Amino acid sequence: MNIVRVAAAVIQRHDGSILMAQRPAGRGWSGWWEFPGGKIEINEAAHDALQRELKEEINISAKDAIPWVERSYSYPDKKVYIYFFKVSEWIGEIKSCENQLLEWQDPSNVSVSPVLPINIFVLKSIALPSIYAITNVEEIGEALFFKRLKNKLEKGLKMILVREKNLPYNNLKKITKSIIEETSQYKAKVIIHEHEKLADETGADGLHCSSKTLKILKNRPKFSICGASCHDLEELNIAQELNMSFAVLSPIKKTKSHPFTELLGWKIFNECVNKLDIPVYALGGLNLDDLTTSWKNGGHGISMQRAIWL
Repeated sequence: MNIVRVAAAVIQRHDGSILMAQRPAGRGWSGWWEFPGGKIEINEAAHDALQRELKEEINISAKDAIPWVERSYSYPDKKVYIYFFKVSEWIGEIKSCENQLLEWQDPSNVSVSPVLPINIFVLKSIALPSIYAITNVEEIGEALFFKRLKNKLEKGLKMILVREKNLPYNNLKKITKSIIEETSQYKAKVIIHEHEKLADETGADGLHCSSKTLKILKNRPKFSICGASCHDLEELNIAQELNMSFAVLSPIKKTKSHPFTELLGWKIFNECVNKLDIPVYALGGLNLDDLTTSWKNGGHGISMQRAIWL
């Protein structure tokens, strides 16, 4: 099978909008919209290819091309590997150099159509942070948890899942309110595990469903952010069909809480997430060093319950 490597730039302005380009007439998939970029030549580095393509296509050089997710897609005659880079600063004035249309788009409300299927994942992912932290109050204690929470928020943590399975409801509600109060000044999102009532009563940003709940859902919950725990491709497909905001796939590595559970590993993780358009976080025995590995395997990021609070 023919293998094609592509570098693509997710160029984002300070207002959050992203640049999309329409493939010009005479090219494959002409009329479809995508992110600027192009084919990586033999022996060419992905970053070098990106800079070359940006100059040729839209007249700029990226100042901060940051490697992001790598995704692979299989077609009947070829397999395409796409190396996505995030770009927020550039040199030069953006203009069309190849007679292609260019449009700045709100990623949550894209008006151009059709978008190349290979790029839909990015539109769903761009607003989500790469780290999804899970609370661990029961294990480390309330005082130490809030001290570490503040520290992580100051370092840029933007999304926290409140999951404390053994706390009485009133205690959980009190802690949740304190977490929301602490995170508000940092504009971090607080997601509630399973308890829709708790999410409503505390004004949390979203709801996270267990795999058990996911399987019996008829419709996506009403919250703007909805996550789902998954353990295989079947469950991931359900999450995607329900239009969940993201999924968490586990366990990748051995964990303290489930030492005898069969592990997925990165190979199965890769095979699953590259079949989907939904953003997927890796979970299970991971630490910050695993973030790049998740990206290289097509994942959106990583989720952690213990390592994040160290």
